[in-house]
Amino acid sequence: MQISQILHKIESGDIALPEFQRGYVWTRDQVRAFFQSLYRGYPIGGFLTWSTKADSASTRGGGPEKDGTVQLLLDGQQRVTTLYGVTKGRSPRFFEGNQAALTGLHFHLESETFEFYAPAKMKDNPLWVDVTALFRGGLGTLLPSITALAGSDGSLVAAYIERLNRITQIKDRNIHIEEVTGKDMTIDVVVEIFNRVNSGGTKLSKGDLALAAICASWPDARPTMNTALKNWSDAGFTFKLDWLLRNVNAVLTGEAQFSKLGDVEMPEFRTGLEQTIESISYLLNALGGRLGLDHGRVLNGRAAFPVMSRLLHHSGKFPDAMTRDRLFYWFIHSFLWGRHTGATETALNQDLEAVDAGGVDRLIETLRQARGGRLEVRSDDFQGSSMGSRFYPLLYMLSRVHGAQDLGSGVPLKDGMLGKLSSLQVHHIFPKTLLYKHGYDRGEVNAVANFCFLTQDTNLQISAKRPEDYLLEIAQKVPGALESQWIPTDPELWRIDAYRSFLAARRELLAEASNSFLTKLLEGPSPVGLAAPAHATVLRSAAAPVPAADTEEDMPGLAQLLEDLRRQGFAEPELDSEVTNLVPGSPVLVATAFWPQGLQEEVGGPVVLVPETTPDEQAALEASDYRVFHSLDALRRYVGNLHENQAA
Repeated sequence: MQISQILHKIESGDIALPEFQRGYVWTRDQVRAFFQSLYRGYPIGGFLTWSTKADSASTRGGGPEKDGTVQLLLDGQQRVTTLYGVTKGRSPRFFEGNQAALTGLHFHLESETFEFYAPAKMKDNPLWVDVTALFRGGLGTLLPSITALAGSDGSLVAAYIERLNRITQIKDRNIHIEEVTGKDMTIDVVVEIFNRVNSGGTKLSKGDLALAAICASWPDARPTMNTALKNWSDAGFTFKLDWLLRNVNAVLTGEAQFSKLGDVEMPEFRTGLEQTIESISYLLNALGGRLGLDHGRVLNGRAAFPVMSRLLHHSGKFPDAMTRDRLFYWFIHSFLWGRHTGATETALNQDLEAVDAGGVDRLIETLRQARGGRLEVRSDDFQGSSMGSRFYPLLYMLSRVHGAQDLGSGVPLKDGMLGKLSSLQVHHIFPKTLLYKHGYDRGEVNAVANFCFLTQDTNLQISAKRPEDYLLEIAQKVPGALESQWIPTDPELWRIDAYRSFLAARRELLAEASNSFLTKLLEGPSPVGLAAPAHATVLRSAAAPVPAADTEEDMPGLAQLLEDLRRQGFAEPELDSEVTNLVPGSPVLVATAFWPQGLQEEVGGPVVLVPETTPDEQAALEASDYRVFHSLDALRRYVGNLHENQAA
């Protein structure tokens, strides 16, 4: 079928994009390289469509305006969207993405190359031809300017015309379309076909499939869920649509598998979604109030939320403070030990069955058995490094619920701190520059046991002072402040040559404080901590303390790299995120940056950026087909290679 016919079918709605397809993600480099391939006559692959009834198809951008059947595009979305956008000067109605990637493509008559409009070298330069204008107006509109440009050189005029003709004839090129049709082609079969054909790109997940089925009956499902996700994002918590759907599934079915949603009637789903959104907001408020986990960077264990949502689904709130505290005891231990980071559905089903059979008590017992009977924190558990460590949120939580004191003012580091320099920041007790100067490695420098929280004002005052100097001053001026932050008070441990002994001593103190607090949660309400709110609206004051745990602390230069990737059209990563879907039995791993769907669709699998890994962690990532980078330079080189391959 000719490209022009395919574009006409898109215009008429005969070819549409199914709801489960993701948006347009190609960068300008890929658009340019694609048209260079078309111009040179290189193979660009065919398209795959699924023929289904028009009245039951769930499509992006509204349903088809016709009766009978519609062809849903399964493979070729990026290519066909690029062809449509550049040749017609507008995006198709199913378009979701960056419009700039389709605007301003130009062709150079001499070098025969494609580039996007750059005023400095293209303005008033007749050698650069607007490709979209050429397609829309035809070659005739350019003949006068071509003749004037070539002058009396007839062979040059002919060469220019031949090159422009080659561009306009792209629409006449034949592309093979493989059509999947027949009664036996259910959506489950089609999704399997999609994943096989799209093996080099982003897979269609079970959540995508479930949402596609839901949206077929209730088109407003996705917008409703996205509204909830935005509200939580505005409050400092970033969640994925799949994650919310998993919570709804657990609430309605008591199961982890998305396939169970197929038995849920749409009115029941709509009610369940509303209840789940309320329950999650209620949980976020309670976690912020009781544990001080008041923003996304310190909220690990998100995969445990479906279990907690299921517990709340009857009344929407905790029956009593005892239940709340014991559930949070389970929640903390679940993320400390990576309960749901491997075979997620298996662990979730066990926990959902436990919570239905015996509530929180059975839930705790199930986790204890999975841990070989041990639910306690040991000092060695705080040996992790970086603010991506799973024990970093625990340190933050302890600082909040115990009212750890600011080392400069002695004021408890709690909610509602006001003032320009009163926001919380992460502080290295032993300054980084001093440690590096004395030969300590990166893991030791950024050990969790070397972190504490201070106001910005105090952090600036301490700066890079030697610990034996400023800790002595604090001990004298602010009695009790060091103890409140679990900082060893033996002056002998404050010397730079005693740093490893200092870390060991502080790990002991942190483990003792952790177990003490966790035991109080297990035994029921205690005077430590804040009361959970009675409403289900996430509230977070603009003045609430947010630790300035900038990703720069973990990998200097990361912020600039992420900004560069963002400008180039690559996906947004999850920062300091648990790496999920590893092979069963894998260790818990928190990455500095994590692209679970890949840097970009159709450019490979999941990508993990993490400064260092243990041999077990590295083996788990490799066994799970994750591409792992341990430095910014390595990731930059990889991105550079992607650009070179696209331009080839």
